[in-house]
Amino acid sequence: MAEGASFSVMVGIGETYLPAFVLAAGLGQLAAGLITTAPLLAGGILQLISPWAIRRLGSHRRWVVLCTFCQALSFLPLAAAAWSNSVSLPLVFLMASVYWGAGFAAGPAWNTWVGSLVPTSVRASYFARRTKFSQAGVMIGFVAGGFALQAGAAWQSVISVFAGLFLTAAACRLLSTAFLASQSEPIPPSAEHRQVPIGEFLRRLRNGADGSLLLYLLSVQGAAQIAGPYFTPYMLKQLHFSYAEYVVLIGVSFAAKVVSLPALGRFARRVGAKQLLWLGGIGIVPVSGMWLFSNNFGYLLFVQILAGATWAAYELAMFLLFFESIPEFERTSLLTTYNFGHALATVVGSLVGGAVLAALGKTPGAYLTIFCLSSVARLATIGLLSRVPATSGQPIVLGRRILGIRPALGSLDRPILVEPAAEPETSQVPAAALELSERPPRPHLALELGAFSERQPCPAEAAS
Repeated sequence: MAEGASFSVMVGIGETYLPAFVLAAGLGQLAAGLITTAPLLAGGILQLISPWAIRRLGSHRRWVVLCTFCQALSFLPLAAAAWSNSVSLPLVFLMASVYWGAGFAAGPAWNTWVGSLVPTSVRASYFARRTKFSQAGVMIGFVAGGFALQAGAAWQSVISVFAGLFLTAAACRLLSTAFLASQSEPIPPSAEHRQVPIGEFLRRLRNGADGSLLLYLLSVQGAAQIAGPYFTPYMLKQLHFSYAEYVVLIGVSFAAKVVSLPALGRFARRVGAKQLLWLGGIGIVPVSGMWLFSNNFGYLLFVQILAGATWAAYELAMFLLFFESIPEFERTSLLTTYNFGHALATVVGSLVGGAVLAALGKTPGAYLTIFCLSSVARLATIGLLSRVPATSGQPIVLGRRILGIRPALGSLDRPILVEPAAEPETSQVPAAALELSERPPRPHLALELGAFSERQPCPAEAAS
């Protein structure tokens, strides 16, 4: 719980404010947009070496701790540059690339490792609580950072405030790393899961049932990122919103996403994940284009609430269908490859939006053009959505890791779906842990992100 909370505070007070930092340092509006997308490609590439690194180290735990330690250190050069008021664009992009590379590389290993730590019988209630702690941590860090910047703006010392934010983020991630290092690893890495070659992955995009889903998801990501990275420079440089107004607009989108997830989970349980994907896929089409109609703050609050709710529906359905459609023994491999494709689509979309913005000039009209273009591109993906097959499997998603807050998305998330732990040797874990892990699983487990109210606790959970 403490590890998840400290990690989330880092996300809220650190990474989320990188675009605002680039703007405050005078590095340009295009750079402020691309800082949220281009470094993700480094993360997508680096996480491809995770399976090799885990085999070399012989431990998920060691690899995760190493990656998270590097992620914490990535904030220190940024803090030093902000304190000395000597910020350079190559330094910011390099440190952002290290941040995302280390974070993405740790993700798949963390998901597998945590499956051996949390007994099956308590995973649902544990990750439900952990997700709530994470949501609170992100919001606390984000709001605290916004108020600190607002105060810094009043005292004409915004850049020095960023130094404090990044030092706080580094401290939180180091604390998170210490909590991770204190955990055990009862089950060493296994070679049982199948590695899906890249050629087979590309063939599935054309023909396979799971490939139809992946192709649609990647297309939506590219379409959304035509506009997504540029909402921050539009709000801060074109509309001249204060940091407080910026925090409120992004915060309501994040809050709408959190609040709507339980109801969306119940909707998916009743009618299925495919129907929820239609709801989200159609709902996200107009939200970026709606910025064309007014700059009124109250109107934009409504647009942000709608964006948070519709993206919540899309992402929940995406998580559910992803794990219903893909065989368990291929999930780790396909998720790793998909993460790379996701990062590539993010960069391609943002470069398209940046090229249009550069061609038209950094004016309000140019920004509104790419917002409208993004909506048109999202509409074009509906044809791919119609090819996604329905599934009959029971959705099993335990929670989500919030990797960042984004103006048009509410948040950048990854699902927490841990593989069932293999039966450990008696000598490897305490008897109490064995007693929990050997309990038979429930007949079925329909777990939606943030929606656990219908599940009754088992006796062990009630006692704890």
